[in-house]
Amino acid sequence: MQKARSYRLSFVLISLALLLAWILNISSGSVAIPFKSTFSILLGKPVEIGSWQYIIWEYRIPKAFTAILVGGGLSLSGLLMQTLFRNPLAGPFVLGISSGASLGAALLLMGASLLTGLSSFAFLSDISLAIAASVGSFLVLLVVMLVAQRIKDTMALLIIGLMFGSITSALVSVLAYFSSAENLQRFIFWSFGSVGDLSSGQVLLLAGIVFLGIFLCILSIKALNAFLLGENYALSLGVSLKKSRLLIIIATGLLAGGVTAFAGPIAFVGLAVPHLTRQIFDTMEHRILIPAVFLYGAILMLLCDTLAQLPNSTNVLPINAITSLVGAPVVIWLLVRKRKMMF
Repeated sequence: MQKARSYRLSFVLISLALLLAWILNISSGSVAIPFKSTFSILLGKPVEIGSWQYIIWEYRIPKAFTAILVGGGLSLSGLLMQTLFRNPLAGPFVLGISSGASLGAALLLMGASLLTGLSSFAFLSDISLAIAASVGSFLVLLVVMLVAQRIKDTMALLIIGLMFGSITSALVSVLAYFSSAENLQRFIFWSFGSVGDLSSGQVLLLAGIVFLGIFLCILSIKALNAFLLGENYALSLGVSLKKSRLLIIIATGLLAGGVTAFAGPIAFVGLAVPHLTRQIFDTMEHRILIPAVFLYGAILMLLCDTLAQLPNSTNVLPINAITSLVGAPVVIWLLVRKRKMMF
């Protein structure tokens, strides 16, 4: 009872921290907007500078919600992979799904110029890059699912996933070698990751993908808890290993593939946040971990995006660099303080 009360209090505090991080994020940027004016805009009250209203509603709020979806989605996909493989180094990239998204983007940005007439067509739509990355991640997910149905060993599946990642990375390198400097630069900028380039419609589409992934996570709670104690224990509880693995892989594909397609390959978050959450909550129960990991991932991404916005400057630092520079020391400090890694 006392532990349940402690968890409830923790979730209240995390939710408040998320709200504060969200307000801080939409108040930060190249145009300085005071907190008071930000609150007035959110409440629908007039402010002294009319353009602030447009900046908040049309740019910063969609960007902040994108950061929440990206951070939460990547963190959940990392939790799923670490639990399925019982490996603390597993993350959303181990199955090659995110690498597949990178290959799809590379084929559009660098491969299209190698084929006559496709270069101009490829950039007719703003969403074309997200579609190409989605197709790439879906194809790799499809191959991984077919392989998962044929093999029983989970560790073998991990190794095969890593091999798929290596193959797609090699193909991207070949495309980069033959690409023009301009197209290569486009791909490099995409690989830096960004949460600020999506329209409201794209944010809604990303939200639908992430929420579907969350729903599959909730359906997998029993299996995830059982996998922690080994596959034999999971079988004794009546868990279907093949069906559960496929469900977890599909959820990971939706979360990691969808986020990578819309925001680029953002590293570190999916690997670190599950460890951070386990250290703070001191539990392995996925009924607690799933919402906690999503909230912590969202907070971390909001704070990293806030730091990436250089004050009074139009320059924005790569979000990939910020997530690693901010998050890695925190996780190292927690692990040193706890003296052990929960798993």
